[in-house]
Amino acid sequence: MKRNQVARLIGAIFGLVFVLANAAALPSAVGIPLRALAVLAFLWLFIALRRDRPAAVATGPATAATFGRGYRVVVAAEVVAGLGGLIVLNPVLHLPRASVGWIAAVVGLHFFGLAVVWRMPSVHVLAALLTACGAAGLVLAWADAPAAAIASISGIVPGALLLGAVGWTLRSPNGRSRPDRAASGAAAGLASGD
Repeated sequence: MKRNQVARLIGAIFGLVFVLANAAALPSAVGIPLRALAVLAFLWLFIALRRDRPAAVATGPATAATFGRGYRVVVAAEVVAGLGGLIVLNPVLHLPRASVGWIAAVVGLHFFGLAVVWRMPSVHVLAALLTACGAAGLVLAWADAPAAAIASISGIVPGALLLGAVGWTLRSPNGRSRPDRAASGAAAGLASGD
Protein backbone atom coordinates (compact mmCIF):
# COMPACT_ATOMS: atom_id res chain seq x y z
CA MET A 1 0.00 0.00 0.00
CA LYS A 2 1.12 3.54 -0.75
CA ARG A 3 1.38 6.20 1.97
CA ASN A 4 -1.96 7.81 1.10
CA GLN A 5 -3.63 4.41 1.16
CA VAL A 6 -2.13 3.67 4.59
CA ALA A 7 -3.17 7.10 5.89
CA ARG A 8 -6.73 6.58 4.65
CA LEU A 9 -6.81 3.08 6.12
CA ILE A 10 -5.81 4.51 9.50
CA GLY A 11 -8.64 7.05 9.21
CA ALA A 12 -11.10 4.25 8.37
CA ILE A 13 -9.92 2.17 11.34
CA PHE A 14 -10.47 5.10 13.70
CA GLY A 15 -13.89 5.72 12.17
CA LEU A 16 -14.82 2.08 12.76
CA VAL A 17 -13.55 2.20 16.34
CA PHE A 18 -15.50 5.39 17.08
CA VAL A 19 -18.75 3.75 15.95
CA LEU A 20 -18.14 0.34 17.55
CA ALA A 21 -17.12 1.82 20.91
CA ASN A 22 -19.99 4.29 21.14
CA ALA A 23 -22.88 2.28 19.71
CA ALA A 24 -23.05 0.42 23.04
CA ALA A 25 -24.59 3.54 24.62
CA LEU A 26 -27.55 3.31 22.24
CA PRO A 27 -30.51 0.95 22.44
CA SER A 28 -29.72 -2.44 20.87
CA ALA A 29 -32.25 -1.88 18.10
CA VAL A 30 -30.14 1.08 16.93
CA GLY A 31 -26.66 0.14 18.15
CA ILE A 32 -26.43 -3.28 16.53
CA PRO A 33 -27.42 -2.11 13.03
CA LEU A 34 -25.04 0.86 13.34
CA ARG A 35 -22.19 -1.47 14.25
CA ALA A 36 -23.04 -3.76 11.33
CA LEU A 37 -23.15 -0.81 8.92
CA ALA A 38 -19.81 0.48 10.23
CA VAL A 39 -18.19 -2.93 9.75
CA LEU A 40 -19.61 -3.25 6.23
CA ALA A 41 -18.46 0.29 5.37
CA PHE A 42 -14.99 -0.45 6.71
CA LEU A 43 -14.75 -3.70 4.74
CA TRP A 44 -15.81 -1.92 1.55
CA LEU A 45 -13.26 0.84 2.19
CA PHE A 46 -10.52 -1.69 2.93
CA ILE A 47 -11.18 -3.53 -0.33
CA ALA A 48 -11.46 -0.27 -2.27
CA LEU A 49 -8.20 1.02 -0.79
CA ARG A 50 -6.41 -2.19 -1.72
CA ARG A 51 -7.62 -1.75 -5.31
CA ASP A 52 -6.91 2.00 -5.46
CA ARG A 53 -4.27 2.86 -8.02
CA PRO A 54 -2.32 6.09 -7.63
CA ALA A 55 -2.98 8.65 -10.36
CA ALA A 56 -0.30 8.90 -13.00
CA VAL A 57 0.08 12.63 -12.40
CA ALA A 58 -0.40 14.35 -9.06
CA THR A 59 -2.83 17.26 -9.30
CA GLY A 60 -1.64 19.44 -6.48
CA PRO A 61 1.34 20.33 -4.36
CA ALA A 62 2.25 17.75 -1.74
CA THR A 63 -0.58 15.28 -2.34
CA ALA A 64 1.09 12.44 -0.47
CA ALA A 65 0.78 11.88 3.24
CA THR A 66 4.16 11.65 4.89
CA PHE A 67 4.92 10.09 8.24
CA GLY A 68 8.03 12.09 9.03
CA ARG A 69 8.99 14.37 11.90
CA GLY A 70 6.01 16.74 11.55
CA TYR A 71 3.56 13.85 11.61
CA ARG A 72 5.24 12.37 14.70
CA VAL A 73 5.09 15.73 16.52
CA VAL A 74 1.37 16.11 15.77
CA VAL A 75 0.61 12.56 16.92
CA ALA A 76 2.73 12.98 20.07
CA ALA A 77 0.85 16.18 20.93
CA GLU A 78 -2.42 14.34 20.32
CA VAL A 79 -1.47 11.55 22.71
CA VAL A 80 -0.28 13.94 25.43
CA ALA A 81 -3.38 16.14 25.11
CA GLY A 82 -5.67 13.14 24.98
CA LEU A 83 -4.25 11.42 28.04
CA GLY A 84 -3.85 14.68 29.97
CA GLY A 85 -7.46 15.61 29.34
CA LEU A 86 -8.71 12.18 30.36
CA ILE A 87 -6.77 12.44 33.61
CA VAL A 88 -8.40 15.80 34.34
CA LEU A 89 -11.90 14.76 33.25
CA ASN A 90 -12.10 11.47 35.11
CA PRO A 91 -10.41 11.62 38.54
CA VAL A 92 -10.27 15.41 38.93
CA LEU A 93 -13.56 16.73 37.51
CA HIS A 94 -15.46 13.43 37.83
CA LEU A 95 -16.91 13.77 34.33
CA PRO A 96 -16.20 10.37 32.76
CA ARG A 97 -18.98 10.84 30.16
CA ALA A 98 -17.06 13.84 28.82
CA SER A 99 -14.24 11.51 27.74
CA VAL A 100 -15.92 10.74 24.42
CA GLY A 101 -16.21 14.44 23.62
CA TRP A 102 -12.63 15.08 24.66
CA ILE A 103 -11.29 12.31 22.45
CA ALA A 104 -13.29 13.55 19.45
CA ALA A 105 -12.09 17.12 20.05
CA VAL A 106 -8.44 16.07 20.33
CA VAL A 107 -8.69 13.92 17.18
CA GLY A 108 -10.26 16.87 15.38
CA LEU A 109 -7.57 19.26 16.57
CA HIS A 110 -4.82 16.90 15.47
CA PHE A 111 -6.25 17.01 11.93
CA PHE A 112 -5.59 20.78 11.90
CA GLY A 113 -1.93 19.96 12.54
CA LEU A 114 -1.89 17.27 9.87
CA ALA A 115 -3.46 19.66 7.35
CA VAL A 116 -0.51 21.98 7.86
CA VAL A 117 2.16 19.27 7.94
CA TRP A 118 0.79 17.57 4.83
CA ARG A 119 -0.08 20.86 3.07
CA MET A 120 -3.63 19.63 2.47
CA PRO A 121 -6.00 22.49 3.28
CA SER A 122 -9.12 20.37 2.69
CA VAL A 123 -8.27 18.38 5.82
CA HIS A 124 -9.27 21.51 7.78
CA VAL A 125 -12.91 20.73 6.95
CA LEU A 126 -12.74 17.30 8.60
CA ALA A 127 -10.78 18.81 11.49
CA ALA A 128 -13.44 21.46 12.11
CA LEU A 129 -16.30 18.95 11.97
CA LEU A 130 -14.63 16.51 14.37
CA THR A 131 -13.63 19.28 16.77
CA ALA A 132 -17.19 20.64 16.75
CA CYS A 133 -18.56 17.16 17.54
CA GLY A 134 -16.11 16.88 20.42
CA ALA A 135 -16.97 20.31 21.78
CA ALA A 136 -20.69 19.51 21.58
CA GLY A 137 -20.07 16.29 23.51
CA LEU A 138 -18.17 18.17 26.20
CA VAL A 139 -21.03 20.65 26.57
CA LEU A 140 -23.57 17.81 26.71
CA ALA A 141 -21.55 15.98 29.36
CA TRP A 142 -21.21 19.17 31.41
CA ALA A 143 -25.00 19.62 31.14
CA ASP A 144 -25.49 16.02 32.33
CA ALA A 145 -27.15 14.94 29.07
CA PRO A 146 -27.96 11.25 28.52
CA ALA A 147 -25.00 9.03 27.61
CA ALA A 148 -26.69 8.06 24.33
CA ALA A 149 -26.79 11.71 23.22
CA ILE A 150 -23.11 12.21 24.05
CA ALA A 151 -22.11 8.96 22.34
CA SER A 152 -24.12 9.86 19.25
CA ILE A 153 -22.76 13.40 18.85
CA SER A 154 -19.16 12.73 19.90
CA GLY A 155 -18.72 9.11 18.88
CA ILE A 156 -21.08 7.91 16.18
CA VAL A 157 -21.06 11.11 14.10
CA PRO A 158 -17.24 11.45 14.16
CA GLY A 159 -16.92 7.78 13.20
CA ALA A 160 -19.30 8.28 10.30
CA LEU A 161 -17.42 11.43 9.28
CA LEU A 162 -14.10 9.58 9.22
CA LEU A 163 -15.53 6.64 7.26
CA GLY A 164 -17.31 9.02 4.90
CA ALA A 165 -14.21 11.14 4.37
CA VAL A 166 -12.21 8.07 3.40
CA GLY A 167 -14.99 7.01 1.05
CA TRP A 168 -15.06 10.51 -0.45
CA THR A 169 -11.37 10.25 -1.34
CA LEU A 170 -12.18 7.20 -3.45
CA ARG A 171 -14.64 9.02 -5.70
CA SER A 172 -13.79 9.92 -9.26
CA PRO A 173 -13.96 13.56 -10.41
CA ASN A 174 -17.37 12.91 -12.04
CA GLY A 175 -18.87 11.96 -8.66
CA ARG A 176 -19.24 8.22 -9.17
CA SER A 177 -17.50 5.83 -6.81
CA ARG A 178 -14.40 4.42 -8.44
CA PRO A 179 -12.18 2.36 -6.13
CA ASP A 180 -9.68 1.87 -8.95
CA ARG A 181 -8.92 5.62 -9.16
CA ALA A 182 -7.05 7.85 -6.78
CA ALA A 183 -8.72 11.02 -5.65
CA SER A 184 -7.36 14.28 -6.87
CA GLY A 185 -5.12 16.64 -4.94
CA ALA A 186 -6.51 17.88 -1.66
CA ALA A 187 -9.37 15.37 -1.56
CA ALA A 188 -6.79 12.60 -1.37
CA GLY A 189 -5.78 13.87 2.04
CA LEU A 190 -9.21 14.55 3.53
CA ALA A 191 -9.19 11.45 5.70
CA SER A 192 -5.45 10.98 5.81
CA GLY A 193 -4.18 10.76 9.31
CA ASP A 194 -4.16 8.46 12.29
